[in-house]
Amino acid sequence: MKPVQQLWPPEFAERYRQAGYWKDETIGEMLRARAMETPHQLAVVAGDNRWTYRELDAHADAIAAGLLAIGLKAGERAILHLPNQAEFLSVAFGMFRAGIIPVFALPAHRETEIVHFAEASEAVAYVAPVRHEGFDFRSLANELVRQQPQVRNVIMVDGPDDVHTAERPDFITLDQLKSLGSDHTPPAPTSASSVAFLQLSGGSTGLSKLIPRTHDDYLYSVRRSAEICRLNTSTVYLGALPVAHNFPMSSPGWLGVVYAGGTVVLSPSPAPAHVFPLIERERVNITAVVPPVALVWLEAAPNTTHDLSSLDVLQVGGAKLPLEVARRIQPVLGTHLQQVFGMAEGLVNYTRLDDPDHVVVSTQGRPMCADDEVRIVDDFDNPVPDGTAGHLQTRGPYTIRAYHNAPEANERAFTSDGFYRTGDIVVRRSDGYLVVEGRATDQINRGGEKISPDEVEDHLLAHPQV
Repeated sequence: MKPVQQLWPPEFAERYRQAGYWKDETIGEMLRARAMETPHQLAVVAGDNRWTYRELDAHADAIAAGLLAIGLKAGERAILHLPNQAEFLSVAFGMFRAGIIPVFALPAHRETEIVHFAEASEAVAYVAPVRHEGFDFRSLANELVRQQPQVRNVIMVDGPDDVHTAERPDFITLDQLKSLGSDHTPPAPTSASSVAFLQLSGGSTGLSKLIPRTHDDYLYSVRRSAEICRLNTSTVYLGALPVAHNFPMSSPGWLGVVYAGGTVVLSPSPAPAHVFPLIERERVNITAVVPPVALVWLEAAPNTTHDLSSLDVLQVGGAKLPLEVARRIQPVLGTHLQQVFGMAEGLVNYTRLDDPDHVVVSTQGRPMCADDEVRIVDDFDNPVPDGTAGHLQTRGPYTIRAYHNAPEANERAFTSDGFYRTGDIVVRRSDGYLVVEGRATDQINRGGEKISPDEVEDHLLAHPQV
């Protein structure tokens, strides 16, 4: 098995450590710190589950021990293919703590994608629900194991209506996994400079590439995002989008909320019928959506009987938000708009919460780090002046230098001096704010139609912006 590597040149790594961006902390250690500081604080709300930080930490420990007990080793990869449920967080943190590298798949992925992820990552394990939205994942797991025999462990997460998991003795339930680890030696500490997980690239053609993110670089992005978004222990964040995606994971997402000691509320769908009752019941004060979902909420809000007054910040990213839609957010929903533009490969831009309204509605924000290097170039990589549309290139303390095991893609996607070619066409204003004009290869044109949860996932897959 090839090791997963994500290396910055030594001089850059040293600069980022000296600047305090990389703090030698792992994601598993971050959860442990919250559990020690605020053990009784509500961490996760999902369906009937309401877990405190102590409980989430204990679930993660049990899963980490179970993964090691069944023979997984630090550095091996496991596909995590769960919808928005509490177990997504406990399994993810369990993998982080054991040094197992999760490959984050979206619920809408099926056989073609999952087999590709397993082959590209050399995954040895697969975690999935028994059923989700009418689909039986056991058949997918059977086919995965047949086509990728290195996948030696399958863990199925039972739902409330599942009497038992399975027809195969080599498939185990999550509860069985946790019981197997009860007498297992705790995992050895993971290095913060090691790869924490593999995320999926966007793009409208072909299968996703794998993006290696380290504990150091990703936690910097999480900490800085939480600071910009002013998260704290009173934060109640609604995960309305698929939480395996970069946007609701780290910008600031559920990881940012855990860093701040707030509460993560998970919705099975971004549809108003699901999210509006949750906003009222849990007093949600921040959430993130893509533009088509924002438009659906704008159409539904005037007729809802649910109290949405707790919602203070609505983040919109994933594609450019049309100006006319942006202008409606505050008057209709009564919440502050924050535009977010970035990519799973790294760079994240935010409008700030104290920016003037005209900046918030008309730009997609500015980089969050002083060491985010951004250049706008023409078709021949020549810099263009501010105010001129061009190709966005970037490098920095949380922007990758290469995809995993993809030499041909790396040749195209990265410059000789380490800048990532994002594929976005943007205009940089004189104040550093970016205005997204579109993609170099595919234009986003969804109009105002309503979209289903699966279409949201398809939209996120097709466009790499957070």
